[in-house]
Amino acid sequence: MAIARRSILKGAGGLAAAAYLPITSREAGAQQVRTLVIAAPETPKGFDGDALAPGTQETVVQVYEGLTRYARVQRDGRTFLDPTTVEGHLAERWTLENDGKTVVFKLREGVKSFHGNELTAADVEWSWAKSFAQRRTGLFIANVCNVKEVKARSKYEVAFNLEAPSSILLNALTLYVPGIYDSTEVKKHATPEDPWALRWLVTNSAGFGAYHVQSVRAGEQAVFVANPNYFRGAPYFQRVIYREVPSGANRVTLLRTGQVQWIDRPGVQQVIDMRRDRRVKVLDHPGRAMASVRMNVTMKPFDDVRVRRAFNHAINKDLLIQGIFLGTGQPAQSIIPPVVASYDPSYFAYTYNPDRARALLAEAGHASGLEVELLFSNVWWWEEQMAVQVADQLRAVGVTAKPTRITATDLRARAAPARQDMPFFTFEDGPIVLDPVYSNFLQVHSRGVSNRGKYANPRVDELIDQARQSMDAGFRDRSMREVQKIWMEDAPWILTVYPQTFEGMAPNINGWVPHPDEHERWVDLRAG
Repeated sequence: MAIARRSILKGAGGLAAAAYLPITSREAGAQQVRTLVIAAPETPKGFDGDALAPGTQETVVQVYEGLTRYARVQRDGRTFLDPTTVEGHLAERWTLENDGKTVVFKLREGVKSFHGNELTAADVEWSWAKSFAQRRTGLFIANVCNVKEVKARSKYEVAFNLEAPSSILLNALTLYVPGIYDSTEVKKHATPEDPWALRWLVTNSAGFGAYHVQSVRAGEQAVFVANPNYFRGAPYFQRVIYREVPSGANRVTLLRTGQVQWIDRPGVQQVIDMRRDRRVKVLDHPGRAMASVRMNVTMKPFDDVRVRRAFNHAINKDLLIQGIFLGTGQPAQSIIPPVVASYDPSYFAYTYNPDRARALLAEAGHASGLEVELLFSNVWWWEEQMAVQVADQLRAVGVTAKPTRITATDLRARAAPARQDMPFFTFEDGPIVLDPVYSNFLQVHSRGVSNRGKYANPRVDELIDQARQSMDAGFRDRSMREVQKIWMEDAPWILTVYPQTFEGMAPNINGWVPHPDEHERWVDLRAG
């Protein structure tokens, strides 16, 4: 499918060559292989799941796969994950020892990376050691799962030694992080100064997943090729071109004109427009990440729960859903998303009530008014609209909120656990493990990496920690419902909406399976 520069410029309304380079003659010849062309905002800036950068999560999930995976179920002719059932993936089975404090996994034999090296327990041990050393995402996963160390027992057996039994471990091992690396290959590129070959992983990959990074041209594209040794069989698409197209409008144009077959997460207005166009197909799935406005409970005026409750009562969530999300998404009525077990909206207490908001503000000593700054960025498409509308609604109860744009980099840095110095700001978070205990540890535990406003309640921490170690499903459910009740009373966020996940694709693309990280898996996709 050769794409001429003239057709690109015409179809994309003057799309700059730097944003979308045409396929070269060499690439055109290679089109004899089945190729999927994706338009995304940025070229991946790394392939280390522990060091997330733009484009990283979207692509590392194609390269690195977990020891376990969620089972699949069929509904209405589509395939979905079944979060109630975890099955073997890179590992074929597991056993419990030491009263549940040791989990021994038997790896599948014959699993090979793109480089031809067989998966062994030494790879799993090395990969988890890498995450422990980096002290980033993988370490958080280890902590939430009570993992103390990971040790190879034999060529195909690896033991996870735990501080305490873990109700989350099997679910967490469905993730791409800690990634399971082909350590034989990665070690070839390590140096004394860079023992984990992190610099090499910026532009290279070495996994046992369905795809492998072939080349990266920063600002232009990354090319992936199918792993010829993939243990589940050859993927349908033998080659994936991941093109950088910063403009969302241009991505839609390229999809409509058949120059790409998939676009990265279109906005809601684009979705509505595309659904009227037979040249494209749009599918959706309930979201698991909440679009919210957060309050830092350690900073004035949000250290007063009456102010936080007042702000919640001041916001008409239905207007936000209609005005920003155009009627899509699900109203947020709990910290646990509706797609996760133990979700309980019965504790939701903040209906739109401006009179109650004004009374609470008066009780807190702000009867004459209050001024705050509302920070937002462009990490998510909805942020500016949300900041403007929230500020407008707060004005009706005597609060002057000044929407202030900061860079995406600044927003992420200031929301990170080591800093968290923003009093009032927009953010979107949600669990990528479909487990209520994980979801609450992630977002509301005092050590949760997505607890970005320094929320801390000793009883909440106690309930989550007890549930992490309990294998009693009833106890875990009761505990997580109590956490939702306490969190709702403490009101650290303005709840708004769980946005739907949308994917835009060519009409002949089939097989999309929604995942909790909201990234498609290319290995699932087919044409025809």
